[in-house]
Amino acid sequence: MKICVLASGSKGNSAYIETEKTKSLVDLGMSAGYIAKSLKNIGVDPSSIQRVFLTHTHSDHVAGLKVFLKKYHPTLYLTEKMEKELDFDIEDKVYIDKDMTISDLNVEVIKTSHDVADSHGYVFSSLNKSIVYITDTGYIHVRNFDKLKNKSVYVFESNHDVRMLRGGKYPYYLQQRILSDKGHLSNKDSAYYLSEFIGNKTEKIILIHLSEENNKPELALKTLLDTLDKKGIRKPDIEIASQRESTELIEL
Repeated sequence: MKICVLASGSKGNSAYIETEKTKSLVDLGMSAGYIAKSLKNIGVDPSSIQRVFLTHTHSDHVAGLKVFLKKYHPTLYLTEKMEKELDFDIEDKVYIDKDMTISDLNVEVIKTSHDVADSHGYVFSSLNKSIVYITDTGYIHVRNFDKLKNKSVYVFESNHDVRMLRGGKYPYYLQQRILSDKGHLSNKDSAYYLSEFIGNKTEKIILIHLSEENNKPELALKTLLDTLDKKGIRKPDIEIASQRESTELIEL
């Protein structure tokens, strides 16, 4: 398997996942042109993308979706509730409400909690390698813990530092939305969950969706490292994704 986070942050999110037989995107929150250029930069022809998996329909996850679908014609995987929130018709779609296998790609659905009609995280796996993709959720239900343990790579939200958010310029109602069970994972939340999930098979953690206003990469990293140290957990390679620069194409 291969993984590259093409963009991550409050202004747009997208990631590329490849197996021997499949090429997919998760979300398409930057312009179609940006995504196409980013794919070409890692040696991937945009027209070879076979499918796009949606986590949810906020603009920073779907802004470039309509144009990309029209130009390159991948299949869109989403739920009926997600479809109703989009402002355009989708010709080639598959409703994904439960786990499924597509060629050599196994997809497990993780129900997340966000202020939209429906939202998902995913576990993608192929040939004994696995990628967890979790973003835009206020919490992770304990019923999903077993599904999320000891995977190869975690692409995982670490949205805000609570102290920065509370002391920042966001109005109170927006702070409460972010901190709620339908908001976003803080650095502390993210570090806790990752400390519960990672295991001896874990090779990489990529922290995503960091707020430009209410977080700093060094804070997110320190919170995670401190938590792993306190629990005596082996630290895998850790990277922080950015808004305008793709990660390297990581091969598992």
